[in-house]
Amino acid sequence: MEKTAIQDLLSLAAQGSAEAQNDLGLCYVRGEDVEQNYKEAAKWFRAAAEQGNANAQGNLGFCYVQGIGIEQNYEEAVKWFQLAAKQEDAQAQCGLGWCYSNGKGIEQDDTEAAKWYRQAAEQENTSAQYNLGCCYENGQGVEQDYTEAAKWYRLAAEQGHAGAQNNLGYRYENGQGVEQDYTEAAKWYRLAAEQGLAVAQFSLGVCYNEGNGVDQNNEEAAKWWQLAAEQEDAQAQNNLGWCYENGQGVEQNYDTAMKWYRLAAEQGNAGAQYNLGICYAKGEGIEQDYTEAAKWYRLAAEHGYTEAQFNLGVCYETGWGVERLPKEAVKWYLQAAEQGLLDAQMRLGVCYRDSIGVKRDYAEAVKWFSQAAEQGFAKAQCNLGNAYYIGRGIEKNYMEAAKWYLLAAEQGLAEAQFKLGICYKYGEGVDKNDTTAEKWWQLAAKQGFILAQLILEDCQKGYSDNVKAVKWWHLAAEQGFSWAQYHLGWVYVNGNGVEQNYVEAAKWWRLAAEQGLAEAQYNLGIAYANGIGVEQNYVEAVKWCQLAAEQGDAEAQYNLGISYGNGLGVEKDPAEAVKWYRRAAEQGLADAQYNLGCSYEIGEGVEQDYTEAAKWYRLAAEQGLDEAQFNLGICYDQGEGVEQDYTEAAKWYQLAAEQKYAKAQYNLGYCYYHGQGVEQDYTEAAKWYRLAAEQGLINAQFNLEELNKSPHLPS
Repeated sequence: MEKTAIQDLLSLAAQGSAEAQNDLGLCYVRGEDVEQNYKEAAKWFRAAAEQGNANAQGNLGFCYVQGIGIEQNYEEAVKWFQLAAKQEDAQAQCGLGWCYSNGKGIEQDDTEAAKWYRQAAEQENTSAQYNLGCCYENGQGVEQDYTEAAKWYRLAAEQGHAGAQNNLGYRYENGQGVEQDYTEAAKWYRLAAEQGLAVAQFSLGVCYNEGNGVDQNNEEAAKWWQLAAEQEDAQAQNNLGWCYENGQGVEQNYDTAMKWYRLAAEQGNAGAQYNLGICYAKGEGIEQDYTEAAKWYRLAAEHGYTEAQFNLGVCYETGWGVERLPKEAVKWYLQAAEQGLLDAQMRLGVCYRDSIGVKRDYAEAVKWFSQAAEQGFAKAQCNLGNAYYIGRGIEKNYMEAAKWYLLAAEQGLAEAQFKLGICYKYGEGVDKNDTTAEKWWQLAAKQGFILAQLILEDCQKGYSDNVKAVKWWHLAAEQGFSWAQYHLGWVYVNGNGVEQNYVEAAKWWRLAAEQGLAEAQYNLGIAYANGIGVEQNYVEAVKWCQLAAEQGDAEAQYNLGISYGNGLGVEKDPAEAVKWYRRAAEQGLADAQYNLGCSYEIGEGVEQDYTEAAKWYRLAAEQGLDEAQFNLGICYDQGEGVEQDYTEAAKWYQLAAEQKYAKAQYNLGYCYYHGQGVEQDYTEAAKWYRLAAEQGLINAQFNLEELNKSPHLPS
């Protein structure tokens, strides 16, 4: 606009021309032929708006929405939008729709929002067309309809609206409201990307990375991710970091990868947080630091990122970068496993099988091995085969064992190939076939599986078919396999295939224990505590239980607590006993929960606290421990740590009594005699007194005699 033109506009505006006043306001907003001045712009918009100029009313509304040249005020914005909207001003109708959609200056109402967007959209207002498309996409104010969404996005996209172009690309990519067409998707993403829309640049990069709708091109992918990353798009920053880490589309550079991962991670991108953790764990682009790795895994894990949840679990199980807390490891494995991560399902199965951070539960182990196995995870298939083979956590079934071994063996897992060979050798679940057995052992042996190599060597020497399975455990144990040494110890304890020999059992457990196998350390400790296979020695018992306990073995922790509580092999230390009871109790071991409850009840090793006592008794009682059920009944009977409740007391006495716990039988008899927590019933009272008396409880014998003398019982 020439100088004379702006002067004419100023003159007309001063003379009261509403159109000129609105145009002058626009000049001040844009800084066209006048110095940009939002306050002046708002002043002239108001002058025109008050004369009823619809465009000016809409413009004044936007000034109030954005606080441009005037204090932000949504109520005023709504007022001016409504005035303009009634005059069919499309821009104001769109603005009014926005206010309704976001509840700004007026009560939130998606239906009203969609109504005003539609009125503006039908006047070809691109923002309104885009917003109406969003309403149909999300079912806000209208019934969800992807076809309608695509229709309105297209109308806006064809007018150059970048957001609509991006969303239309997404519809084509995913076949929502339109027939899936990757070429069309890439076309619309490109149009939006070329306008600088970061999310479209990211999506176009994905198209190039995967070859969807365009020729696969790593360099182009990296180029578009770079453009989006520079606009702080976290997904693009993470993907660009991956490109630099792996040298895909760009020259490999760990430092640059770290830079982009960190920028995305600091924006809360879980994938980048995980990748940054991996970099710290590997020492790529930065000094190796497990503490930092665990920190970033945690942030990603808390966002639900499954791989990070699994890795954080590994950190807690191994003590990498965090205190070793097997129970915490199980917590994170479970979260990842429930989202379907095979590694986590497999590891969770191992935790339940080996009592790592959780009470040993073979059935639960089988459940998780099954989930991973059914999705093709070879190691889980082998472990499931093991469960069927020995009948642990599931009914023994050689056919099922062989089936799962075969699936894992066909994936090249040496252990499964070896065990499948055993099945064929002895006709377990498959037809006996020495040739097939040797075939699978050959495959395992080529991978360096020592047991397979040894068996093949023996086969060549002509050993008979009557060789017992225990021989192979011996071979593995003699080669230093700790799990085989541990198992062989149990073979000697149970006399399976060999003469029962506790000395031999303790010998093999010692060898496994010296390699750090927690289960063997615990068993050796128990052997010393009871003088089984070794001379009784409480000091040695404590030593081995301590080693197992420090690895998180709950049974060892519990027994170590008993040692400290009773001064067996160590100086008596009730506080130390409580510490170990607590660790085992937190892993769900009922005996430890009971002992911890007792400690709180009597105030030994910990400050007396009846509420805590009742809490721990309950946890043990719910697992069926009769002593805990009885003590919890006492808590309710006497109102210690819980509100007095005779009905609850009788309930817990009943559960313990049914397990033949004499004191509970006596108390339950008392409840029935006095009608305390149960309906009075002398016959039931006599029944429970009798059961307790038969176990030698003198008070029960006395009460039963007195009851028999009374007229209450039927003759």
